[in-house]
Amino acid sequence: MALLALADGTVFHGLSMGAAGFTVGEVVFNTSMTGYQEILTDPSYAQQLVTFTYPHIGNCGINPQDEESSGIQAAGMIIKELPLSPSNFRSTQSLQSYLIAQNKLGIMGLDTRRLTRILRTHGAQNGAILALEAGVALTPEHEQEVRQLAQTAPSMSGLDLAQTVTTQQAYDWSVGEWALAAGAGNGKNTLARRERSGPPLHVVAYDFGVKHNILRMLHARGARITVVGAKTSVAEVLALSPDGVFLSNGPGDPEPCDYAIAAARELMIRKVPLFGICLGHQIMALASGAKTFKMKFGHHGANHPVKDLGTGRVCITSQNHGFAVNAESLPAVLRTTHVSLFDGSVQGLERVDCPAFSFQGHPEASPGPQDLADLFDRFIHLMETHTHA
Repeated sequence: MALLALADGTVFHGLSMGAAGFTVGEVVFNTSMTGYQEILTDPSYAQQLVTFTYPHIGNCGINPQDEESSGIQAAGMIIKELPLSPSNFRSTQSLQSYLIAQNKLGIMGLDTRRLTRILRTHGAQNGAILALEAGVALTPEHEQEVRQLAQTAPSMSGLDLAQTVTTQQAYDWSVGEWALAAGAGNGKNTLARRERSGPPLHVVAYDFGVKHNILRMLHARGARITVVGAKTSVAEVLALSPDGVFLSNGPGDPEPCDYAIAAARELMIRKVPLFGICLGHQIMALASGAKTFKMKFGHHGANHPVKDLGTGRVCITSQNHGFAVNAESLPAVLRTTHVSLFDGSVQGLERVDCPAFSFQGHPEASPGPQDLADLFDRFIHLMETHTHA
């Protein structure tokens, strides 16, 4: 047996599908129909309990090539139904065995449609999952315990989680095992590969919770990548002689990341080509003088329409964020390039005075469509132009 409690006191009964014990976090819903493994291993979901609105999760099993980090980053998983016989020629284990092996909790068999409606109506809120050992009988005390866990969990607002998921030491992606796997193992983004003349461009990527496929996309375009920790100083970054700097995705509230905001500000003053995604987008905005805010329930899914204001083109995008840039706070040095057609929120920004731009969604599409993969080409072009200027 397993229980899910929300901070408002609502309790759902279900079945355990992972490790026994308890976990807490912010409950959010994701509308993606595929890519549950990429979602679970996305560091941007740290300290969140992910509800999947698609009813059948686990059909394709698990394989090591589709992980977006070193393992499951989400605090817990909530689904309607778990298929008993996953089928995929790339699968090496079931979703349930994957959760157990990584000591992560999941709950299934509850009404995820009702849960999603609560979150849409009242906003994302903290929750807790309590999974009982086999043979342990459910008691009223268990319900009381799980409610208390949900109500005492820390708020996502004000939390700097980038430091909890960042790398502890710098590493070179271009000679790493992930880069080799990306070249032949999973077939992702093979159409994006292109040859460059001359030495490879060197990208220094700040890791605030970076996803593997972002690095694959840069690597596929001929870039040499050095990944550095979230608190790496600008002096240390410049000592690596980068052609450009990338600000990665990540979890939590961007405002407490003062170290990252200060670094981005200095890099833009020095006219270093800069590209930010997700949390990196918000950090670039804050470093430019804009403000951010906590959204009601955020954007989490792979079917979000975004409009390019320059061309009028509408793209379907992958999204995962609970904070956004306040459009009314934009200073004169920032120009909006993309907006969400769901709610009009800011999706893309560019600086008018230095080579820097950002995007709120996930153009690397893991999971999701690759309609905006050309943003990586734009970053390559920006670095080439700056290098040859």
